[in-house]
Amino acid sequence: MNHLDDLVNWFEDKNKVMIALSGGVDSALVAYAAFKKLGSSAIAVTADYKTLSKEELDTAKHICSEIGIRQILLDYDELENEDFVKNDSNRCFHCRLELGNHLTKLAKENDIEIIVDGTNIDDLGDYRPGIEALKQNGIRSPLLETGFSKSQIREVAKSVGLSVFDKPSNSCLASRIPWGQRVTSEKLIRIELAESIIKQLTNLNHVRVRDLNGSAKIEVGKEMICLLDDVILKSITEKLKLLGFVAVEVDPEGYMPGKINVIVD
Repeated sequence: MNHLDDLVNWFEDKNKVMIALSGGVDSALVAYAAFKKLGSSAIAVTADYKTLSKEELDTAKHICSEIGIRQILLDYDELENEDFVKNDSNRCFHCRLELGNHLTKLAKENDIEIIVDGTNIDDLGDYRPGIEALKQNGIRSPLLETGFSKSQIREVAKSVGLSVFDKPSNSCLASRIPWGQRVTSEKLIRIELAESIIKQLTNLNHVRVRDLNGSAKIEVGKEMICLLDDVILKSITEKLKLLGFVAVEVDPEGYMPGKINVIVD
């Protein structure tokens, strides 16, 4: 029995299952396995909570179409949650706690007992307070329970034809704002537009724009920094300043997850 069989069979004795599906490969594989075993008794739910980029939302819709699974869009505004907006080191906990509450309510309305997500064994190595928040709502993680690593997820996703098998990991737009600086809709909009502009000008698909008190710090893979030559950087700087950024620079260290998870006054 291969690893995919283990994942599919995890759903063996389940009746109806709800999958918290983002635009990433992890939850996509969980949705694929659930649908393979349960068919229409598996439902994907994507939360449009206003800190998810349109690109991620569109990808989530595409994933569901690709799999053939029914998708429900959960619409609410995280910016109405002061615990989230104040952006301290527990921001992700408050985000996931609120998400879990919405998912639990939706599950009850649809007579669904089990909610699952895409957490895998590699996630346990990072600072992920959101995982604990989801656990508090009883949300289970089939990839974790069947021992999937990120590389195994990508390998299996590729083998079953999921187009997101090599999609770079992403996180909500609020993760671009350092702890201690409030999350606002204005910041989220300019971050999303800035990343979109840079992707269009460079053809890079993995870009972060950190909003540091109004200054834009661009992060790309270290090996890709050379693509941001003076001409392209001049064009990027002009466009990002039109969005309201007061300064623009490229991080010479390149992209690293969680780099700004520190309190910045």
